[in-house]
Amino acid sequence: MSEMREAAMTSKAWPFEEARRVLKRYEKAPPEKGYVLFETGYGPSGLPHIGTFGEVLRTTMIRRAFEVISDIPTRLICFSDDMDGMRKVPGNVPNQEMLREHLQKPLTSVPDPFEEFESFGHHNNAMLRRFLDTFGFDYEFYSATEYYKSGQFDEVLLRAAERYDDIMKVMLKSLREERQQSYSIFLPIHPETGRVLYVPLKNVDAKEGTITFDDESGREWTLPVTGGQVKLQWKPDFGARWAALGVDFEMYGKDHSTNTPIYDSICEILGQKAPEHFTYELFLDDKGQKISKSSGNGISIDEWLTYASTESLSYFMYLKPKTAKRLFFDVIPKAVDEYHQQLRAYPDQDAKAQLNNPVYHIHNGDVPASDMVVNFAMLLNLASVAGAEDKEALWGFIRRYAPDASPEHNPQLDEAAGFAVRYYNDFVKPEKVFRAPDEKERAALEDLAARLRAWDGGLDAEELQSVVFAVGKDHGFEPLRDWFKAIYEVLMGASQGPRFGGFIALYGVEETIALIEKGLAGELAAA
Repeated sequence: MSEMREAAMTSKAWPFEEARRVLKRYEKAPPEKGYVLFETGYGPSGLPHIGTFGEVLRTTMIRRAFEVISDIPTRLICFSDDMDGMRKVPGNVPNQEMLREHLQKPLTSVPDPFEEFESFGHHNNAMLRRFLDTFGFDYEFYSATEYYKSGQFDEVLLRAAERYDDIMKVMLKSLREERQQSYSIFLPIHPETGRVLYVPLKNVDAKEGTITFDDESGREWTLPVTGGQVKLQWKPDFGARWAALGVDFEMYGKDHSTNTPIYDSICEILGQKAPEHFTYELFLDDKGQKISKSSGNGISIDEWLTYASTESLSYFMYLKPKTAKRLFFDVIPKAVDEYHQQLRAYPDQDAKAQLNNPVYHIHNGDVPASDMVVNFAMLLNLASVAGAEDKEALWGFIRRYAPDASPEHNPQLDEAAGFAVRYYNDFVKPEKVFRAPDEKERAALEDLAARLRAWDGGLDAEELQSVVFAVGKDHGFEPLRDWFKAIYEVLMGASQGPRFGGFIALYGVEETIALIEKGLAGELAAA
């Protein structure tokens, strides 16, 4: 057994813990189907979003972890529930009037409001595939419409008709009394209107594999459950899909967790072992409210990628998936810098520590080096005091601080410099509030400027930090963080900031003296 595989069998990293649970399913014999199946589901009523990215990314991390500990082949299916009826018209698409005429039809029977694809479902499926392909995910795309209509679900649908009473027993326990009266696991698709009908059934004929019902106008119909003429309600559909495909693993948000026993029971009634599950916590916005697609709170994937790299988003998604986390703009700088800290740590770690390092899972073991000689938080502060409008303004300072650095040799840093300018202008600049120093702070800042004028020690960040430290101590700041807080509030318009010695090294000694003089003269506060 290789050193990596051995370490993976005891690793505390959550992708390995989940992978070992999946492997345990086959400790007695390998899967009859010849592979382990990971699945992620998608409701194509809207465009893919940051939660879609997180779900596919995390499932992929577990799949890759499984491949380290086992030689059983794996597959990842991304399944689109595109047979679902369109319950409401999304507010962010054209041709609203036209869409209203097609309410309750399966999404793949609704015309595409963008007039590019054969249906609205096909349009959203294409957006999903493009989205997943952009991030380089390795997956197979499955469409519910295709599966129902091609007969690939027929066997499990006939079994559902045969075991109808058992499945209904599971479902009825979870429903309110008035819902129980009209509920059926089967939803017929009206042969004339094409709409998905939520109607009580008069008869389920297991032998013939048919259902009988009255439509809204009172006409009686009998339809086969096969061939895409009937679909399952969403909870039974979940369990039936697991049974039909032989799914071994699926993760979903905490909002699904109460349904897990229902999904599992239905899968087992239909003759298959329920898959392993992983329930992740939902994201919160800046006010601690649950992020929702419809209300548009929180942050979108496009917004994150406007200010930082995909890898930093992957890092954020890796951290504590079972803990509710705020997903808002202010988490971005921390995610960027922590991601690069982990990249720098990786080469010197042993196999066990590497497998626990998030970057191993982000890069599937092929971990790049970090070229960030200046961290993102420092770039933001530099953009702030320099009033930078583009990344070239930052490179002037970076080159002096790190003469060997360049946009060509440090592409991650170059990209981050562009992101930092954008982030500063959109988020930091509007919030800046400068203040004048009090007498004690003024005396200390004058002393710091004097010591910097006499400085001849070059641009050593640690030595410059010692100078700043010494000034704070000599002027009686207790605790010392009050001194640094004063520096940030007077000179940067913020209550926190970088290690100031590192900032001086990057910004320049002369430039820092000039900045202090402006702060003392009240020019920063006045501006």
